[in-house]
Amino acid sequence: MESKHGDPTLLTGLSSDDAARRLQADGPNLLPEPDRRNWLSIVVGVLREPMLLLLIFASAVYLLLGDAHEAVALSVSVALVVALTVYQDYRSERALQALREMSSPQARVIRDGEIRSIPSSNLVVGDAIMVAEGDRVPADARVLNETDLMLDESMLTGESAPVQRGAVSAGELDRILIHAGTLVVRGHAIAQVEAVGVATQVGRIGEALHTLRSPATPMQREMRYAVLVFAALGLSVSVLVALWYGWTRGDWLQGVLAGVTLAMANVPEEFPVVLTVFLALGSWRMAQHNALIRRSPAIEALGSVTVLCTDKTGTLTANEMTLAELALGSERSAPAASHSPELEALLRCADRACPEHSFDPMDKAIRIATAASSAAQAQPSPIRLREYPLSKDLLAVTQVWQMRDEPVLEIASKGAPEAIADLCDLGHDERSASMQFAAEMAHRGLRVIAAASAVWTDTPGTLPITPLSFRYEWRGLLGFADPLRSGAREAVAEARAAGIRVIMLTGDHLDTARTIAAQAGLARPQAAMLGTELETLDTVTLAQRVRDTDVFARVKPEHKLRLIEALKRNNEIVAMTGDGVNDAPALMAAHVGIAMGERGTDVAREAASIVLLDDNFVTVVRAVRQGRVIYDNISRAVRYILAVHVPITGLALLPLVLGAPLILMPLHVVFIELIIDPASALVFERESAAADVMHRPPRPPSRRLLDLSTLLGSLGQGAIVLVAVVAVYLAGLGAAIPTEQIAALSFTALISGNIGLIVVNRGFTHAHWFGRTSKAFWVLVLSALGMLLLITRFEGPGSWFRFSPAPIDLSCLALVMPLVGLGSIEFVRRALVTKRRQRSELG
Repeated sequence: MESKHGDPTLLTGLSSDDAARRLQADGPNLLPEPDRRNWLSIVVGVLREPMLLLLIFASAVYLLLGDAHEAVALSVSVALVVALTVYQDYRSERALQALREMSSPQARVIRDGEIRSIPSSNLVVGDAIMVAEGDRVPADARVLNETDLMLDESMLTGESAPVQRGAVSAGELDRILIHAGTLVVRGHAIAQVEAVGVATQVGRIGEALHTLRSPATPMQREMRYAVLVFAALGLSVSVLVALWYGWTRGDWLQGVLAGVTLAMANVPEEFPVVLTVFLALGSWRMAQHNALIRRSPAIEALGSVTVLCTDKTGTLTANEMTLAELALGSERSAPAASHSPELEALLRCADRACPEHSFDPMDKAIRIATAASSAAQAQPSPIRLREYPLSKDLLAVTQVWQMRDEPVLEIASKGAPEAIADLCDLGHDERSASMQFAAEMAHRGLRVIAAASAVWTDTPGTLPITPLSFRYEWRGLLGFADPLRSGAREAVAEARAAGIRVIMLTGDHLDTARTIAAQAGLARPQAAMLGTELETLDTVTLAQRVRDTDVFARVKPEHKLRLIEALKRNNEIVAMTGDGVNDAPALMAAHVGIAMGERGTDVAREAASIVLLDDNFVTVVRAVRQGRVIYDNISRAVRYILAVHVPITGLALLPLVLGAPLILMPLHVVFIELIIDPASALVFERESAAADVMHRPPRPPSRRLLDLSTLLGSLGQGAIVLVAVVAVYLAGLGAAIPTEQIAALSFTALISGNIGLIVVNRGFTHAHWFGRTSKAFWVLVLSALGMLLLITRFEGPGSWFRFSPAPIDLSCLALVMPLVGLGSIEFVRRALVTKRRQRSELG
């Protein structure tokens, strides 16, 4: 390659050492990150939480009452709550930052004379970068060498029409500059980086990004609404309680404390924390398994997916192409065998039809086979003059070569057999025979292309606009083996067991598609349709046909969009994989767009909500599984949070109703929060998958996280614990023991019920008790019981909570009664569920 501008050493690029020095001096190629939070912003955010404000207010009230002892205790507890909340937020922020780093776009760069793929953040001024159709330009750069380069610069200029950027004379710098963030819509180029990060044109306007924030997910909006409703009701009741206490008992400061305690007991401020932590850490864990979540709503949607549309090549198959067969007429040969001159000409033609610097697995396979063949021996080095890239109108790529010491140009083309047959204008019999050979190869699972050549005797300056004007000669067929990915068949079976229908979309031959579909275990591999047939169907007919068709061959990107719309018309929840520039509309139209991280274009990755880092179908199914697990765990945590606030609120109100001294104080609520918060954010978040997570149908998208059954079930669990707490409280009154002992008994019952609610909402399997995720549960339970023993059985620590040791028999009753109540109800519930399941199986 020859550079039209700049230093010829750019052919080898910068050295790694030079690039490292420049990166150290100039900093990374990054724009401001508006959503990133540091320690200070996390602490400030925590201190604005309603619960913290209520605790600080309660401390002030204790000071006004002259109770410095209580004020100090509450202040210490405030510090503990702040530390725990900051830790949880930091974990979430750290996970989010890890996701940002993993989702950093890649750039192809020439360094040390080699083409490498590196994070675009590591680009430096002077780097030689390669951009191609579908890429986002990673930095401001000057074009050195290009082929038909067209850019979409609408994000900078507002103009929607693509503009041409070429390596022209140095005096026309505006024509040879390409800017970071613009999109390559056609062609490819090599360019030299001139500005990175905030020094780029888009970086100069990057300060505006500080005002941008990620939108809330539907689940987050639902939780925020629930928090507002519960908070409004709770605060209203708290104000009424404070007024009523002060009016009836004449002690307004104690009334304010009663109101503050009730407000703290009522406000379910854990909901936002649960969603933030679960979605952030869940996304991070999914990324560890090669599924990078770009948009949080995808996690919610994964559990509802009913149809999974997947590519064949590189997703179901390994994308490890090997050239398995050469064919011309009845003559066939493996590439490693000795060839006739005709088959050598076929291989050489296919090699010369490959684009320069191609990463396509078929092109690599052709070049490997050519290098090992006599077709590459003693051949003069030609000069590449022009490339006619693949287009939707012609499924073939064509290269024009200037042969040294020869006056003619050589044309080499390769692509779909039917497209090459059209270029060669084959006669009916020859075309039928060639297509029959291609079908036979495809039926054996080979991916088949054809090659053709032509010569051009006119001058290079008179080359036609399209490759259709050349007179081609048919060279033959090439068959590539691409084995099924390890685990793909099992993943398809798992998806089907989960009620998810798998549809395969491919640009390959129909018989190749059917063979691979059968190998992968699709439900109806023979129920197939060609893209050309799809084009003839109207919207209603296509929606009907797509119900019983699982394989689509010779599919173009625009066909994918029509298929997505047809499936959605049938009320399916659709996930779709894609990698090309033109796949972006379909990826955006799907409920869950899944882009390929290894071979996908930047446009596809930006349009998708999930990026597969390994392009593997197994990862898609694993992501569906993990999405269901995350939703299940959020649901468990929400049920627990709703339930646990019922007995807390009841114990705060009970003495007021009976006209007795207050039992529950702000410090007690803080102690309970030190159990609730870790249970919500640590124990439930780490729960492993339920045994039936991939053996149940997809979740209806209309189902709300806080639906009526969840609400009633949670309130019912909380009511059982409340009944036990009230029974213990009344037992203490009946025994005529001091108020401090009644408070200790009631608090013991409350903590015991809290632990019981955690157990009930986690489950009772061996894995829940002793599995790898049980460590956090046991740490929490043993810590809570140890602290409870300390403050209820020892006078010193108990005095901070206004407790004194109660009779041991009543203490045991308080510890056991909530657990027995919850266990009995759970036993009855499970028995009814089992009986209902048996009836349905018999019916």
